[in-house]
Amino acid sequence: MKLATRMEPLQRNVFADMDQAKAIAKAAGRDLIDLSLGSSDLPAAPHVLEAIAQSLHDPSTHGYLLHHGTRPFREAAARWFTEKYGIAVDPDEEVLALIGCQEGTAHLPLAILNPGDFALLQDPGYPSHAGGVYLASGQVYTMPLLEENGFLPVLSDIPAPVLAQSRMMVLSYPHNPTTAVAPLDFFEEAVAFCVEHDLVLVHDFPYADVVFEGAIAPSVLQADRAKRVSIEFFTMSKSYNMGGFRVAYAVGNADLIRALRQVKASVDFNQYRGILNGAIAALSGPQDYVNSTINEFRQRRDAFVRILQGIGWNVPTPEATMYVWGKLPSPWDQDSRKFCTELVQATGVAASPGAGFGKTGEGYVRFALVHQPEVLEVAAQRIAEFLS
Repeated sequence: MKLATRMEPLQRNVFADMDQAKAIAKAAGRDLIDLSLGSSDLPAAPHVLEAIAQSLHDPSTHGYLLHHGTRPFREAAARWFTEKYGIAVDPDEEVLALIGCQEGTAHLPLAILNPGDFALLQDPGYPSHAGGVYLASGQVYTMPLLEENGFLPVLSDIPAPVLAQSRMMVLSYPHNPTTAVAPLDFFEEAVAFCVEHDLVLVHDFPYADVVFEGAIAPSVLQADRAKRVSIEFFTMSKSYNMGGFRVAYAVGNADLIRALRQVKASVDFNQYRGILNGAIAALSGPQDYVNSTINEFRQRRDAFVRILQGIGWNVPTPEATMYVWGKLPSPWDQDSRKFCTELVQATGVAASPGAGFGKTGEGYVRFALVHQPEVLEVAAQRIAEFLS
């Protein structure tokens, strides 16, 4: 049987690769501590769960949910965005409900790219960004994110012939996997660059709230208040611990929102209405639970980093996200997949190899802080023993 050639770049995925390595370690009897997947172990807030539970007893929520039925959620999302960033948003024209950010960022290239067009993507970057481009029969040009540049792309390095054939740029800050935070002036530079070169600017923003020491991560729409070229993706997975509920939304340029809605209308309806009721409760209700979640990840970060730094592995203390991104010591600094495979086989600690996020990620490893501090301390001790 012959499959479409667009499937060829999708044969390998960092999460699928580590899933196999974890299964082998578990079958060998290892006590697994999984730090490879950024899926929060924390529960959703009680008032969110109550809103969903109450919906279950309402038969009117049991049918298909089309776009117009999502308006209460879109209104809540628009209010949340305006209150946080001070930018007015039209819930009818500039907001779209999504089944997770990954669904939105993977579908959007179908609305933007013609076959052969380039998308400018971060390297390292989140795998689904490239996946959506390949499914749209587009080409990927990777923008290297280097530590000496603060893990920000150098836009002037993009070759003119590539720019002439490019239709979109994808950014994501706070960044997965490097944990970097982009300042507002970088977004202003990116918006001006995209306006000049007629590019759509896509900003994947799942870690909007997961920033430490009281800092605030800027929205790209603060640099594009007129929404000339930009669309931004928000999720309920990280701030509100609702990853399994698969609910997110896009905010931005009305033409882009409309185009993405047309793609979605061809392939799906929406989530169960009760899940959106829970999301409305999360966005509209008290935000103390968000602050509690952020504090929890800060404590986990500090516990994990303290032990690794104590053994001489100088991993940086991240400013944001739920990850630690570390440069690998020798002899694994040229083969992050080998490091992660041998680590999980020897210790049961699973991590994500930097190479799985792109060529520039080689030599690094990502740890997801998805366990309580005492478990992370055990994991860090096992890593220390492995390195020694």
